[in-house]
Amino acid sequence: MSQKRQLRLGAIIQGASGNMSAWRHPDAVADASINIRFCQQLAQKAELGKFDFLFVADGLFITEKSIPHFLNRFEPITLLSALSLVTQKIGLVATLSTSYSEPFTVARQFASLDHLSGGRGGWNVVTSPLEGSAKNFSRDKHPEHDERYRIASEYVSVVKGLWDSWEEDAFVRNKASGQFFDAEKLHTLNHHGKYFSVQGPLNVGRSPQGRPIVFQAGASEQGKAFAAEAADAIYTRQETPELAREFYQDVKRQLLANGRDAEDIRVFQGISVIIGDSLSDAERQYQQTAELVTLPSALDYLGRYFEHYDFSQHDPDAPFPEIGDLGQNSFRSTTDEIKHNAKARGLTLRQAALEAATPRPTFLGTASDVADGLEYWFTSGATDGFIVRGGTPTAFDDFVDQVIPLLQDRGLYRREYEGQTLRENLGLREPENQFAARQRQPEKVTA
Repeated sequence: MSQKRQLRLGAIIQGASGNMSAWRHPDAVADASINIRFCQQLAQKAELGKFDFLFVADGLFITEKSIPHFLNRFEPITLLSALSLVTQKIGLVATLSTSYSEPFTVARQFASLDHLSGGRGGWNVVTSPLEGSAKNFSRDKHPEHDERYRIASEYVSVVKGLWDSWEEDAFVRNKASGQFFDAEKLHTLNHHGKYFSVQGPLNVGRSPQGRPIVFQAGASEQGKAFAAEAADAIYTRQETPELAREFYQDVKRQLLANGRDAEDIRVFQGISVIIGDSLSDAERQYQQTAELVTLPSALDYLGRYFEHYDFSQHDPDAPFPEIGDLGQNSFRSTTDEIKHNAKARGLTLRQAALEAATPRPTFLGTASDVADGLEYWFTSGATDGFIVRGGTPTAFDDFVDQVIPLLQDRGLYRREYEGQTLRENLGLREPENQFAARQRQPEKVTA
């Protein structure tokens, strides 16, 4: 009998929960972005709720107009390494850019996180959307959108090759014989490609879960193609279950076209939630948080998506301005959606900016309402799970305390973790060491 499909959940660690001005909320920890105790408590609460993983986003460029959380926050791998010591089962997924780092260093960092945590590490692969990032890395120009994905494809291939430097049982450590490792189980990559030249081997042993989990975040066509080629999981966001189903089915088709199995990837929808005693109470909580955002702040927030464009130069009560292709080399799927939505609905700049800066939670209502919504998206084939962010500073705790038990009672969600590693808990197969697999292939006999 096949095991019943189970809902998967991740939790965002990103400062005070809610919108860009949530730090002003009476219940918020104002310095949450740099407060280790806050992060520890959130991580432990998520683990209490049997979440699959913690997810930490990141960026490499700020200005004085950046949202408060981005101005002063922990580097993801450093933070998750610390959180690995106060958690036992929950996965630890860090964002790191392929555009502004080196494969050998990144392979080493994530292999180390995986060993520190006993097999709970994950890498959210991003290509850095912000144009200004180049200025912080001695670069004259930010790579073009599609070129960034071509770089990422080779980059991830190199990292996976380095992660296969050692077979699982390569380190014998025989004190009597003096043999520390089995040389036949050490593999040197010797990669020479268009963008990278990396010899190897990696100076960290094989991951406890075979390889750390590879995430891809985004919804562009290039992003989906990259995920179908190389990722274990996707973090995306669609506004309706219909659009989410379309995205989900397209990813699965591309997986098969790449010679992979349809179950080789998990798709996660990013969501925000607010839970109230009633629908009107949840709406009141949303409005209380939305009112903290001023129009100037909202215009700055909107500008970040469009390469820090200064929207304050336009009349806020005029239609959303024509800004051409601005945003195509940054947050392409997001900027396309903002422009399309504004035009289709006839939004003013004020309306578009405030809507972007104070998005309504995907699921808002009573605990039962939220559970119903999650169940519908999941059972209708729109997603494998959700990456959850609270819509107010207290909403995540409300989700764990009130919604998780309902999902468990409905048989949709685990009561205990299935395994020790992130890969086991996501129900993903452990990858075979590519070098060992080649050695086992029989040689072709020529006539």
